[in-house]
Amino acid sequence: MDILIGETDNYDGVTVTMNEPMDAEVFTHRLRASLSHWRQEGKKGIWIKLPLGFANLIESAVTEGFRYHHAEPEYLMLVSWISNTPDTIPANASHIVGVGALVLNKSTREVLVVQEKSGYFRDKNVWKLPTGVVHEGEDICDGVAREVEEETGIIADFVEVLSFRQSHKAFLKQKTDLFFLCVLTPRSYDITEQKSEILEAKWMPIKEYVDQPWNQKKEMFKIMAEICEKKCDEDYVGFSTVETVTGTGKKSFVYCNADHATSLKATRDQASSSSSL
Repeated sequence: MDILIGETDNYDGVTVTMNEPMDAEVFTHRLRASLSHWRQEGKKGIWIKLPLGFANLIESAVTEGFRYHHAEPEYLMLVSWISNTPDTIPANASHIVGVGALVLNKSTREVLVVQEKSGYFRDKNVWKLPTGVVHEGEDICDGVAREVEEETGIIADFVEVLSFRQSHKAFLKQKTDLFFLCVLTPRSYDITEQKSEILEAKWMPIKEYVDQPWNQKKEMFKIMAEICEKKCDEDYVGFSTVETVTGTGKKSFVYCNADHATSLKATRDQASSSSSL
């Protein structure tokens, strides 16, 4: 009996991606033979990736000891720990990343605010900062600028992260929400609301934004609003970006004290200029 073809990983695991349709009975026999083979090889975690059209194989895999790990629009991932050692298969993604934008007009001491048509703030008469969720594969600094432009039409440049907070069981009453409050500098000031989500958007004096009853009554919002006000007074240094690469060569960002980030960038530029001479 042919075993299923899989790709091994650095943790003695095997990932099988089903690319061709297969009868469930045939799959069961091949899976059993494969599991026996992998146990003899000392493999541990087995992953089976089933594209959307392969749902007929789910019951067979579950019967052989597999469980759901996660699902995406185009596939379902099943896993099984076949070693006698403790199961160390990592859990599915446990967090979402949210961003809020303090878009500051320093000359007028006004901030960009919106009222939402739907969601938690619907009909609450609260003016809030533009917010959203960072997309998969998107950096925080890019995601927050995108959200601002989508909601208000304002093009703005990321400056720094002012603060962040965690909120557990926030998404689907299960996942943790990591929320980053960011400062952006606007390139434009004419507002065009996103009609599908935003009821209204405008520039508001920072003091008026902070003093809203909602911000004064809700402790977390009060703290965040006061941080925004402190930044407007130029008495608060956040975390800026230093572009770098990961160990595998992928572009990445380190977020650190803004003053130190400026120093690191200057040192890098100086070194680059010297090496080009």
